[in-house]
Amino acid sequence: MKTIGILGGMSWESTVPYYATINRAVRERLAGHHSAKILLYSVDFAEVEAMQHEDDWAGARDLMVEGAKRLERGGADFLILATNTMHRVYPGLAERTRLPILHIADCTADAIQASGLKTVGLLGTLSTMEQDFYRERLRSRRKIETVTPELEDREAIHRIIFEELVHGRLLDASRDRLHETIERLQDAGAQGVILGCTELPLLADPRRSPVQLFDTGVLHARKAAAVALGDEYL
Repeated sequence: MKTIGILGGMSWESTVPYYATINRAVRERLAGHHSAKILLYSVDFAEVEAMQHEDDWAGARDLMVEGAKRLERGGADFLILATNTMHRVYPGLAERTRLPILHIADCTADAIQASGLKTVGLLGTLSTMEQDFYRERLRSRRKIETVTPELEDREAIHRIIFEELVHGRLLDASRDRLHETIERLQDAGAQGVILGCTELPLLADPRRSPVQLFDTGVLHARKAAAVALGDEYL
């Protein structure tokens, strides 16, 4: 079994489900008392959040590189970034570590393609929804088109993530706003919706959604377990 290196803590609220999902996947596959071999480097999210807010992506990249090198020295065989937004620094990180990185958008794209969908909504932080790093990877690798919310909804989702979800606050009013946004994405042509922030599944209720929801954290974690077990390859 390969050792998974996790760059986590962005936020830790969503890193916890990663750890649980990976270990459950290994137990399902191997049974008995088996669990995953994992190294976790958890950052101080305040530092990362400040750099994102200041648009200091070079600094954010360097923080990820530092964590990756620690995981590399610790014996990790490959890396995952337990966050969607920080995949904005994926190219620079990949150039600065010898370890292969399992990209969260690729795992999500595989699931979308398997569902037969061509156009999906994308929810996440403002960076994820507005920049090209995520949408272009889906388009170029799987020919998947994305629909994003109108500005008011984008700002509301971003606020919910940073003011509530990263602090573990799950409010009914925010859940309602999230699902109203999902419905508007469906009206705009989305056949499914990517929960493109690993905190959003903490709030979303799939039973309320008129379209399929793609939990990026679960998809990423399960694929990482499959790679560790040799069932899939990077």
